[in-house]
Amino acid sequence: MAAPAVENFPGFCKESIPFEWFPRQEEVSTGTTLVAVEFADGVVIGADSKTSMGTWVANRVTDKLTPVTDTIFCCRSGSAADTQAVTDVVKYKLSFAEIEQGRPATVKDAAMAFKEICYEYRDSLSAGLIVAGYDEVNGGKVYSIPIGGMCVNQPVSIGGSGSTFLYGLMDVKYKSNMTQEECENLVLEAVTQAIRRDGSSGGCCRLAIITKKGVERKVWLNNQLPISW
Repeated sequence: MAAPAVENFPGFCKESIPFEWFPRQEEVSTGTTLVAVEFADGVVIGADSKTSMGTWVANRVTDKLTPVTDTIFCCRSGSAADTQAVTDVVKYKLSFAEIEQGRPATVKDAAMAFKEICYEYRDSLSAGLIVAGYDEVNGGKVYSIPIGGMCVNQPVSIGGSGSTFLYGLMDVKYKSNMTQEECENLVLEAVTQAIRRDGSSGGCCRLAIITKKGVERKVWLNNQLPISW
C-alpha cells in the first residue's frame, strides 16, 4: 500500500507508477555497522547512518549513537522500534536508580539494565546493542549485548550486519594500549570498510569520543570517508 502522504498528493495517479516503487510495510531495520574501542582515558564509538525497510532506504543520516546518560551511549542495531523502546526504558530506569542510590550510573549499571530486558524478552526482540561510556569508578568500558541477551565486557566490540566484514581487519589492526587518535582512526577505517562492502550499511560515519571531560561528536559525510582504491 502506498504511503498516505504520496497517495493523497494532489493530481497524483498512483496507477501510473509501478507498485514496487512504493515503501512497503517491512519493519524498519537499522542494518548496521557498530564499532566501539576502549582506550586509557575513555572509549571511541562509531556507526554508519543507514536505516532501511527491506530494500527501501528510510533514512540515510540516522544517528545510531544514542545517549543513555551524559557519559554513557548505546549503539543500536536490529529493529529500530525495538532498540528505541529498550533504550527509552533503560533511560528511565537509570534516572530513577541515580536518584535512589545518590550516585551517577556506571557503564556496567547501564549494560546490566539493557541485558535484563534483552534476555527476558529475547523471543520477541530483535536488538543487538553495544553499551559504551565513561564513569568515575571503572573508567572507559565497552559492553556487547548481542541478540539473546548475553552481556560481555570487551576492549573492542563490533556489531550489526557490517561486522561480518570486519573481524579480520580488527584482528590485524587492534592492539592493546592504543592512543585516542589511533582508536579514532581504527573506528573510522572499520566503519568505512563496512560501508563499502555491506549492502545494509551506508550513509555517513558518526563517531563519539567519551572521556571524563565529556563527549565529543564527529561526523564524516559519505564523500569524506577515507576510501582508497
